[in-house]
Amino acid sequence: MEIIIIKQILYTFSILLLWTTGLIDGNDVTQTSILWEEQGKEATMSCSHTKGGSYFQMYWYRQLPGETMKLIVFTTTQKHDFGEFSEEKFSATKPDTESGTFTVKKLESQDNGLYFCAVSQHSDTDALDS
Repeated sequence: MEIIIIKQILYTFSILLLWTTGLIDGNDVTQTSILWEEQGKEATMSCSHTKGGSYFQMYWYRQLPGETMKLIVFTTTQKHDFGEFSEEKFSATKPDTESGTFTVKKLESQDNGLYFCAVSQHSDTDALDS
């Protein structure tokens, strides 16, 4: 029986806040810190934040050993965008603006890695085009 280890770190993403105050710590974003699951099962990670309802966008990233970080899914309460990744391998929930989950299905040894949750405040880019 092989055990799959999934580690997570906290990451807060806000262009507006980064621009005005510099570095941000992740004290207001909380997620599952480490998961140990058997191969073939699934691993579900939770993420929540206390930044307020305007931070309703949630992103789940993965960084495999020796690789760069990649966005797996972008979520809001109304949509999930997996981009190039398969919904047969990953799933996400976003029941409200301040929480969500991310699941890796049918764990394989190549799923070992760091998984990051990030939240973002909505910005209206149309205003920049005028």
